[in-house]
Amino acid sequence: MAHDYEAQRRETFDTFKDVPKGESLPARAEIDFLFFPEEADANYAALEKALQARGFRTSRDDDLLVATKGPMPVTPEAIWAEERIATEIALKHDFYPDGWDLGLDD
Repeated sequence: MAHDYEAQRRETFDTFKDVPKGESLPARAEIDFLFFPEEADANYAALEKALQARGFRTSRDDDLLVATKGPMPVTPEAIWAEERIATEIALKHDFYPDGWDLGLDD
């Protein structure tokens, strides 16, 4: 089945609509895009190499592969543009998107 990029884009834009009143997001931040493998023997190294070639920094968090970009503008348009690129790469390596978050580890 083909990936539904439009639904994924809507989720990203809806995230911004759902920010509670009175709360604000930073103007710029590092964004972590999360991907999980489809198969147990997934080739993390190949995915990391492909993502790094497009300017993402990569790491692993248990089974998730984390692709980080930024600091970058925290806008739905900017995040979706990078999310789309990372997702296209990940799908070619049998990894699937599991959302994104602000890389604000304190």
